[in-house]
Amino acid sequence: MKEEENIDKLIRETLSESEVRFYDDLEEKNLIGKLVSASKGKTGWLVVVMSIVNVLIFALFVYCILQFFKADEIKVYIKWACGAFLAFTSMAMLKLYVWMQMDKNDLLREIKRLELQISSLSSRISK
Repeated sequence: MKEEENIDKLIRETLSESEVRFYDDLEEKNLIGKLVSASKGKTGWLVVVMSIVNVLIFALFVYCILQFFKADEIKVYIKWACGAFLAFTSMAMLKLYVWMQMDKNDLLREIKRLELQISSLSSRISK
């Protein structure tokens, strides 16, 4: 960990003030920050729509489970269990998409950070 702190210190010494602010913005965010950043950008509207749909599908899931426990016949049990299974699977798929968007943003942040480190170290070597 000390080696990473030394590299960060070396990079900060070679950067201008605006570049240091940009570098500080590349710090890792918490889960809420990642979710907010996933809902921004070109496909941010899709993440927001998927989150709303996910809440609606969760309500459908709860309804199917409640109806499952009220059922009397095997045929009705199967119908409501299939509905609950499909709702649960749909929720999982939508959540996976959002998690992949958050992971993509993390990868982009790390690539930007590496580019900044390479440029600052190359400018230091050329001096």
